Amino acid sequence: MTAIADYVAERSPASPEPEPQPHSGAAWSPATRIAFRFCFLYFGLYVLMTQMLAGMLPNPWVRVPVLGEKPPMRPLVLWVGNNLLGVKPTVHPTGSGDTLFDWTHAFTLLLLAVLGTAVWSLVARRTTSYPRLHKWFRLFVRVALGTTMFSYGFAKVFPLQMPTVFLSRLLEPFGDFSPMGVIWYSIGAAPGYERFIGSAEVLGGLLLLLPWTTLIGALVTFGVTFGVFMVNMTYDVPVKLFAFHLVLMSIFLIAPDARRLVGWFVLNRPVVPEIAPRYGPSARSHRGWIIAQLLFLALALGLAVKGGAEGYKEYGPGAPKSPLYGIWNVDSMSIDGELRPPLTTDTLRYRYAIFQSPTGTTFQKMDQKFARFGVTIDTVERTVTLQKGTDSTWKSVLAYERPAPTRLTFEGDIDGKRVRMAMTQRDLNTFFLISRGFNWVQEYPINR
Repeated sequence: MTAIADYVAERSPASPEPEPQPHSGAAWSPATRIAFRFCFLYFGLYVLMTQMLAGMLPNPWVRVPVLGEKPPMRPLVLWVGNNLLGVKPTVHPTGSGDTLFDWTHAFTLLLLAVLGTAVWSLVARRTTSYPRLHKWFRLFVRVALGTTMFSYGFAKVFPLQMPTVFLSRLLEPFGDFSPMGVIWYSIGAAPGYERFIGSAEVLGGLLLLLPWTTLIGALVTFGVTFGVFMVNMTYDVPVKLFAFHLVLMSIFLIAPDARRLVGWFVLNRPVVPEIAPRYGPSARSHRGWIIAQLLFLALALGLAVKGGAEGYKEYGPGAPKSPLYGIWNVDSMSIDGELRPPLTTDTLRYRYAIFQSPTGTTFQKMDQKFARFGVTIDTVERTVTLQKGTDSTWKSVLAYERPAPTRLTFEGDIDGKRVRMAMTQRDLNTFFLISRGFNWVQEYPINR
């Protein structure tokens, strides 16, 4: 702590008097004042009403709810949807960030911000600038955006967001992939690249949360979030609305330095260094606020790394695998004693059985469709219990034998029919996507 205080003291003026803020005595243009009021209200409400608030309050003990889905915001959003937009949004957890409720919620915040800006402009029509409010709100946006970058960045660094190897995807025809599935599993197939883009997001968050690197942090974050936004737009990833807001917040942080950036990079003109914001009325209080920011950065960074490491072991590449892990080719299958030949027109016969996690399994049928089940594997009793997620009363218990490491048999009842299957484990290296690997020297491009 002493070392931090000494470092901050070196970077802070010794005078107890606060330094003037940039343009603190200058009147803002009417357009700038209106734009700031709107951004203050809209971005402030958006952060408080979405998952960004949870990132600003990092703690491992309490789950911060999404306030936009709670009263009083939720009934207001539903009212706006029903009465102003003529739609009927509902709150339902689907993993999508582009639900009808999300769009209606954003429209509701937009209405509130516009009305609030009009009232604020009328009441404060004699106020010519907001240097102090801008300084603190800028800190608020930095924290919200920076912690969000940590959340998304470490989900890729470990890597968790895009699965590295999803066995059933190796069997699914490429033409059956959704656009999102194409980009998701393409990135997942190259975990090095996933870690790279995740590191870029983490870097943006780190630079935003450091008190002296806000501008470069906002520039890095703008580049990263705009790239994510374009991926979401072109591959139909349902996080378009949220990513767009991250882009806008990055622009908000860059905007005060836009003229200086154009002067330096475009017009080749010398640029006067910007005066760093002062927090508190004295040098001592300023140092206290700087130390508080550094401590918050250490806390947010530590918890993000901890969460990523735990996720890696719980459901990522380091998670426990099924005792029957692998892709099993169904060599023969009989139903009620009748041997079913491997015909693509047979909708009952299975072609592959896929075991990846300890709690789920997938069977691919001869027509290439998939049947997915919850599973419990008892390695002592040698039984496999299947459950259907949509039917809590459905259950099937199959006895299994594994006479050799690459041989497996199932026998039991499925939907009232006696089923027996004999299977051979497929070598995953027979998939070119897995066996190809990385090559420094290539006489010809391998693009297939």
